[in-house]
Amino acid sequence: MKINKLILAGFFSIIFSLSILAQGPPEPPGSHGEDGDQTPGGNAPIGGGVFILLGLGAAYGGRKLYQLREDGLEE
Repeated sequence: MKINKLILAGFFSIIFSLSILAQGPPEPPGSHGEDGDQTPGGNAPIGGGVFILLGLGAAYGGRKLYQLREDGLEE
């Protein structure tokens, strides 16, 4: 009886997982990004933000190193 329950549970888990992987309906014609020169997503500029975050991270790391050196010199 346990084998039948195990097989039945496996069967239902496979069947239900296949329905989850189904694709949604296609986008309507004329939607954003179909002109060829536009990318989907609105062309958000992220290049400047990456450099700002890298610069802030480097400044924070430099400050922490400076504080560690000051604490080491005082002792």
